[in-house]
Amino acid sequence: MTLQFWKPGTVGPGSNLDRATEIEGNVVASAPLSSQIGRQAQREGLPIFKHRNELLYCIERYGVLIVVGQTGCGKTTQIPQYLYESGWASSGSVIACTQPRRVAATSVATRVAAEVGCTLGDEVGYTIRFEDVSSKERTRIRYMTDGMLFRETMIDPLLSKYSVIMIDEAHERSIYTDLLLGILKKIRRKRPSLRLIVSSATLDAVSFQNYFNSNAASPDESVIVSLEGRTFPVELAYLSEPTPDYVAKAVEVVWGINNHGGPGDILVFLTGREEIERCLEMLADLLPRAPRGSPVLVPLPLHAGLSTEAQLRVFETAEPRHRKVIISTNIAEASVTINGIKYVVDSGFVKMRTFNPTTLLSTLTATPVSIASATQRAGRAGRTSSGICYRLYTQSSLKTLAPTTPPEITRTDLTTPILQLKVLGIDDLMKFDWVTGPPAESVLRALESLLSTGMIGQDGRLTPVGEKVAEFPIEVGIARMLFTSKDYKCGEEILTIAAMTAVQDVFVIGDGAQGALAELERRKFTAEEGDHLTLLNAYNAFTRYGKSSSWCKSHALSFRAMSRAVSIRAQLKKYMARFNLPMESCQGDAKRLRKCLVSGYVRNCARWMAEGTYRSVRGNMLLHVHPTSVMFTRKPRSGWVIFHEMEETKKTHIRIITEIEPDWLLEYGHKYLDRRTGQEMSTT
Repeated sequence: MTLQFWKPGTVGPGSNLDRATEIEGNVVASAPLSSQIGRQAQREGLPIFKHRNELLYCIERYGVLIVVGQTGCGKTTQIPQYLYESGWASSGSVIACTQPRRVAATSVATRVAAEVGCTLGDEVGYTIRFEDVSSKERTRIRYMTDGMLFRETMIDPLLSKYSVIMIDEAHERSIYTDLLLGILKKIRRKRPSLRLIVSSATLDAVSFQNYFNSNAASPDESVIVSLEGRTFPVELAYLSEPTPDYVAKAVEVVWGINNHGGPGDILVFLTGREEIERCLEMLADLLPRAPRGSPVLVPLPLHAGLSTEAQLRVFETAEPRHRKVIISTNIAEASVTINGIKYVVDSGFVKMRTFNPTTLLSTLTATPVSIASATQRAGRAGRTSSGICYRLYTQSSLKTLAPTTPPEITRTDLTTPILQLKVLGIDDLMKFDWVTGPPAESVLRALESLLSTGMIGQDGRLTPVGEKVAEFPIEVGIARMLFTSKDYKCGEEILTIAAMTAVQDVFVIGDGAQGALAELERRKFTAEEGDHLTLLNAYNAFTRYGKSSSWCKSHALSFRAMSRAVSIRAQLKKYMARFNLPMESCQGDAKRLRKCLVSGYVRNCARWMAEGTYRSVRGNMLLHVHPTSVMFTRKPRSGWVIFHEMEETKKTHIRIITEIEPDWLLEYGHKYLDRRTGQEMSTT
């Protein structure tokens, strides 16, 4: 097999593939797990070990420690343990370490619990949305997503149970990382004993130091420690010409590596679940044709929609004569270290959610990676030995990439974060100490939305309903829907729908004959009103007749997704009980149910056009129904729909769609154009 990388050549040792060789100077290798040596020897083999005393000294002396070190050097697993061993968790105190993604929080906690020698959930635990594996009495090291720690500030504004808080992967600049940094800077003024550790894998430490030093009470507020580590060369190979289909090209490269390359696992970066599933299917078709003597490929997906158990499978060592190929989104870029990776295949794209404050719609769009992200991805190949990164784009295209990924706060809907800031008593958003200030228009639109939905009053302060909505661990619109269910007497059904929209890939619809059979099974649950009620039917059938993987398989449902929906629903039900929201049933009244849905999706509405497409009411955007929707081949009788989310690939698709009556929009202060006059109609 020949691949066009710069110059044609076969993948593998001895080929004539002309590669650009580059030493990734800050690549750090993690120590391999081995049953031959003890836990302590493994830990001492990590690059961070020689910095142990220096780190502990700096934590004693300075309020904020900024640590620079590549993923894999041991900072995430070892620093909390050093603190634990030095007494920072005595007297009932807790050491927290936040992660931008839940897969990192769960995998790292599992690893550290093994190193400490405890059961996961005892001395070492984790907390992610809808899943808490920790003990209030016993847990002393807690890994958690940054969003979960931010939510804790609503209950305990000074985070008084924590002695040290480590914000890991701060360079990713997720919105809750930024908000946490701002809140923790405030907390430090009132609680100087609290120690902060800001960990970054890129050299932007000075900007974090300047942030914490501004208006600091002490000149010794912060210090930077740079962790050195072993480095391995990473060769970079580029395509000689752009590829029209990077998923197919990734499969081609993986196949070539397996047939001609040396030992080592493969990590492939794609943008989302659909591409990952397509890649897995294409590899599965090739497996029977593998040459005699080549390693057995073990394809494994890695994305946020997987269960914790499925995510942890990628960390297991491959059997002899087997080679793992991990097909991942960007969660494997910096948040986790997977031992054994020698080859990286980088599509050069990442899926990012971008909010348009003019249309008030968020779009999930595949965009080119930044140079910083491309460097991070290449570094995955050089953790334990020299490696190769195959970039599925031309070397000249590097010049067009942005240096870094823009902070999430500059491109996201701020409605939920601002509501949560107001719960913390931060009403004057202009005076909040932002790490990077959000766009003024995004702040304005978020405040307008909160005012129009009754979350805040004319004075800008929280209303009683707003306080309650902010406590729900879901988006404001979905939480508002749960409160509105009281008026429509459909709490039982709306709770189920809220849980089902929180999981991904409920239906398992493949291609070919099996896909056709699966589609017939899905039709048994289909509601003519649309996807939300179809999801409700699937859940009710699962809880009534199924609750088994075999039942799900025979009905084209994902047992993992359905089980997670049951768990999420149970947790949301506790919030319903707490706020005295009745669990009434609408008894099959689809009209009441859909009216309630409008209260949560009032921003996400669209009207049908004669050519079969849709136009969003806000912004007049051209929208296409996603092929997985039951509305893909149906025209809404009223001509109007609401949708759960929007995704942009070659077209802008809308997912999870339900038809509504346009008059229902008026009840929630919506405006739309009169078709006959073209004039905007006033609302009540």
